[in-house]
Amino acid sequence: MFKSLLRRRTAVSAHCDLPCGVYDPAQARIEAESVKAIIQKYDANEDPVFRTRAILIKEQRSNLVKEHLWVLWTDYFKPPHFEKYPQLHQLFNEATKLAGGGGGTKSSMDVKVADQLLEKIAEIDKIFWETKQG
Repeated sequence: MFKSLLRRRTAVSAHCDLPCGVYDPAQARIEAESVKAIIQKYDANEDPVFRTRAILIKEQRSNLVKEHLWVLWTDYFKPPHFEKYPQLHQLFNEATKLAGGGGGTKSSMDVKVADQLLEKIAEIDKIFWETKQG
């Protein structure tokens, strides 16, 4: 029994329980589009219950945007990508902040912030697909 406890283990990591190798900025984009649509529906509705639900769902979706971006940033993109695209770290930093609190979509009901987030995701998407070609 002690032998099995002391046996060397192999460390593995993945963005899910099974290392599938499937990555796509579309996941972040879809959630960010949802955030924008929720903000627009919030603005068009005066019902306080609806508005409360909208805020809660928007915050959840904003967090999902961040999670999808982090997976790309930390698991998909590798040092050669960061060498070829030196703006990537800054781009991901800005995008995740735009999805977060402190003025990002998680704490803001400003559709302009959602548009800025979508613009950053579009830049990441462009680079992502360029890396898939090469």
